[in-house]
Amino acid sequence: MKYALPLLLLALAGPIQASAEGLLAPMDETFVAMGKVIYDSECAACHGAQLEGQANWRERLPDGKLPAPPHDETGHTWHHPDRQLFNITKLGLAPFAGPDYPTDMPAFGSRLTDAEIIAVLSYIKSTWPENIQKQHDLRNGS
Repeated sequence: MKYALPLLLLALAGPIQASAEGLLAPMDETFVAMGKVIYDSECAACHGAQLEGQANWRERLPDGKLPAPPHDETGHTWHHPDRQLFNITKLGLAPFAGPDYPTDMPAFGSRLTDAEIIAVLSYIKSTWPENIQKQHDLRNGS
């Protein structure tokens, strides 16, 4: 596993302190730092090093695909509850949008563990302003 040593160190640091609102742990500095490392390696090429997404991300390309959206507060990531973000990241968009939905978003379930996916999503959430984090918490039922 690519992230075996950092995850071992993370495991030794103690349990993940997920919020009562959902799966993500945006206040856990160790977990968020691990998520940033994985984001930089696995996600930044499409979603941007600063989570800014690709240009004109709401406009379909000639092949029918949408550019990668931003994961900062200007995008729609925070509009989805933790469980849905986790499932989309792990399983890809096909289970939700249909198998013929044109996308370049891969399913990461065979590349990342569940803990790694949660770490990435925790990192993303940690970058949002407090008011956006609170709005996102409401989507988790809190």
